[in-house]
Amino acid sequence: MSDIKYAPTPVAPPPSYETTTAIPPKSSTTKGTLQRAPLPSTLPILSTLQGRRVILASASPRRRQLLAQIGLSKLAVIPSTVPEAFSKSLSPFEYVLQTATQKAMTVYSSQINSPDGEPALVIAADTVVVSPRGQILEKPRSEGDHFAMLKGLRDSISHKVFTAVVVMAPLPSARDPGYALESTVEETTVKFGRDISDDLILSYVRTREGADKAGGYGIQGMGAILVERIEGSFDNVVGLPLRPTLALIEKVLRDDEDLVDEFAEVEEDE
Repeated sequence: MSDIKYAPTPVAPPPSYETTTAIPPKSSTTKGTLQRAPLPSTLPILSTLQGRRVILASASPRRRQLLAQIGLSKLAVIPSTVPEAFSKSLSPFEYVLQTATQKAMTVYSSQINSPDGEPALVIAADTVVVSPRGQILEKPRSEGDHFAMLKGLRDSISHKVFTAVVVMAPLPSARDPGYALESTVEETTVKFGRDISDDLILSYVRTREGADKAGGYGIQGMGAILVERIEGSFDNVVGLPLRPTLALIEKVLRDDEDLVDEFAEVEEDE
């Protein structure tokens, strides 16, 4: 019998129900064969942002990872500090859109005269999980609340996930309001497996993976074991629909370019 002893794999502490920010796992170095990372994205519209200040107005590591997938890896992460105090009586569409817009405008306004320079782009997002009765589900407050939340989602036919994305960029003139702003709201339907046992739900709850997430689960992690199927965008459920986000980035940057061309034509006419 071998006397070799294996050290346990290091893991990050689980999120707390009393905190609202996920704890990113500590990086670790693994010996062995290294796989080559994919080549960086060369999307033409993103090349215009090279060397410019791009801000993600969110502390979510999942959103940062998603943006890195399309080539936006050099981001300044500056979350909004304004409380999200909009009424839950709003429709889910209105609630996420107003919340994401508030995040974007708060961070943009605070960084216009920053010593680090005016931002070339600000990206903000907000995601909510909505029960079949239209209730906007918050992050679970306790283990008991977490269990009840997931059990309710299992016992319902399906639930909805809404994500609002707001993108802002400064305009090249003092023309009011001085910035371009574009937004979108994406919707995905999620169905949990009806055969999921209470024991499985409780086991998942005790991993604490979903403790810092609205709706109480992370579809990109172990929470996938709860999901039978989805209708719509997967990355929308994770927290940032990439294709619509890229479309918004293209639109605000093109608005910027169009105004530059417009002013150049005016100067030539003069």
